[in-house]
Amino acid sequence: MLTRVWRFGPGLTRLLRHTQVRCVSQSKPSGMSSAAVTEAHAPAAGSTHGEVSPFVKNPDFHGFSSDPVVDEWNMRIGFFLGISVALVIGGTFIHYLPDHGMRQWARREAERLIQQRERDGLPLIGENYYDPSKIILPTKE
Repeated sequence: MLTRVWRFGPGLTRLLRHTQVRCVSQSKPSGMSSAAVTEAHAPAAGSTHGEVSPFVKNPDFHGFSSDPVVDEWNMRIGFFLGISVALVIGGTFIHYLPDHGMRQWARREAERLIQQRERDGLPLIGENYYDPSKIILPTKE
């Protein structure tokens, strides 16, 4: 993958070298002159034809590479990783994440305690949930 990215280096410098740049003067006009437009670089010489669309060269162009074989393989790898890895493995990972906030554990524990209290013949919640001897009440004043 890094070798593909590394290949863009020479092409990027060539692309930047042949770009046409126009400089427009933004200074205040003095007198009757208008904004001057100048060519920073001369247009490429010997360019008699326009750019050919990749779809003309390769009707099955997927947009990954100009080489048809590399384009096909990159498309297949991209879709495999995008669908198989991201959706299938990602969905499986999310499904098997641990219980957030332990909500399911709390429900199971409550059901287990209720069944145990019913089996022992005890009320589900006692009349005095807290021990009354440990509660400190304010004075009547």
